[in-house]
Amino acid sequence: MEEGIQPLDPIAISLGPIQVHWYGVIIGTAIALGLYIAIKESTRRGLDKDLFTDLMLWAIPIAILSARAYYVLFEWEYYSRYPGEIIAIWNGGLAIHGALIGSVITAYVFTKKKKVSFWKIADIAAPSIILGQAIGRWGNFMNQEAHGGEVSRAFLENLYLPEFIINQMYIDGTYYHPTFLYESIWNLLGFILLMLLRRVNLRRGELFLTYVIWYSIGRFFVEGMRTDSLMLTETLRMAQTISVALIVLAVSLLIYRRVKGYSNVRYLDNQG
Repeated sequence: MEEGIQPLDPIAISLGPIQVHWYGVIIGTAIALGLYIAIKESTRRGLDKDLFTDLMLWAIPIAILSARAYYVLFEWEYYSRYPGEIIAIWNGGLAIHGALIGSVITAYVFTKKKKVSFWKIADIAAPSIILGQAIGRWGNFMNQEAHGGEVSRAFLENLYLPEFIINQMYIDGTYYHPTFLYESIWNLLGFILLMLLRRVNLRRGELFLTYVIWYSIGRFFVEGMRTDSLMLTETLRMAQTISVALIVLAVSLLIYRRVKGYSNVRYLDNQG
């Protein structure tokens, strides 16, 4: 390691044998802020103020479990040899596509039981989801994971990055692309876009589908730079495959719902 460069401590708090990792603190902060924004908007849209809180009581643990299960499934060669590591989520290894699958299924079942439009809930939640993803990538930063290929220090300095980011990208004697940062910035721009689109009064469901398209485009390109991708085959990255599939699905749903008249209700309408 270059003289004077030390990685940031991934442990936020140590109380005897109890350790609180920055990864968990950052993920928790992302969830809390996203939930606050969603509750505030759902109340403004005339929904019960407790609706999103009740939904999150189910969606958050299921999303975490499905995110971990997705990751473990595609890294089973490792976890089959070290099963004790399966529960060690504080070391990273939460796949966002797994979390999305779990949370969308949970939200669909929840809204059916509550007799509330799934698309209305999805539209309200979309900015919160992508903001949570933007914040959550900093958990990867603290763990020095989700990075890209090798680069020089001069390359990172030419990006005008703060010193602490450059130093944290120095891992085992090599500097790496801060792909966590690229995706975080892309997601933050997506959050701003979705907040602006709320005012446009899109058809119901289209705010959420815009989120899916925006996130998937960014994830496709960033994933191509990463060195720790989950692989579908020796040459095919899982996240890129899922991203392309989600873009096609979202565009198809957008067109289909318009043609069939399923999206005639607008975002700002207060129908159920």
